[in-house]
Amino acid sequence: MMLQSPLPQSEPSPDCPLCPRLVALREECRAEHPDWWNAPVPAFGDPGGRIAIIGLAPGKQGANRTGRPFTGDYAGEMLFAALAKFGLVEGTYEERLDDGLKLRGVVILNAVKCLPPQNKPNPDEIHNCRAFLKGQMADLTPARVFIALGQIAHQSAVKALGGKLSKARFAHRAEHRMPSGKMVIDSYHCSRYNQNTGRLTADMLETVIARAVELAAQMS
Repeated sequence: MMLQSPLPQSEPSPDCPLCPRLVALREECRAEHPDWWNAPVPAFGDPGGRIAIIGLAPGKQGANRTGRPFTGDYAGEMLFAALAKFGLVEGTYEERLDDGLKLRGVVILNAVKCLPPQNKPNPDEIHNCRAFLKGQMADLTPARVFIALGQIAHQSAVKALGGKLSKARFAHRAEHRMPSGKMVIDSYHCSRYNQNTGRLTADMLETVIARAVELAAQMS
């Protein structure tokens, strides 16, 4: 099964050649798991939403396998459960592409679209992929609030929106107004590590989403 991106005009090609290290890992995964997605992971959600969530990069067993952000790994359980509490999810998340899950009023993007080794993209890989992030953020004309999950997503979101990192320091629940008037709200990433160590709890993530929903309504 293959999902259609809500932003097809700004997606990279399935064989995007920009990052040699990520290309090599992609080819390795294609040889090892030919039935997996193994390509840049497209955006997922409502292109008319006022809230956009920026993740880090696909996980090997998650989006790199399934082709949908935060689907098939531990992080998605917390994220989609939190979104459901605010009426932003239609259907039930079941960790698979054919679960029928839909997002309402929110769209999910990634700072890096391809699987990086050890889930750690290099600075040049983050920079290369920012052009796609910037293009997709521009295509999301109704979006007013961007939730950045983790510092890399924060830095890419701020730069893509024309902000300055010196004036927008990452901190959980920090809010940053960009030159366009759009807002970036920071959250720790909902990774397994952050959940297991208590760095991010469900309540903490829900507080960020609640604030995003409030701001998006105010900025309508």
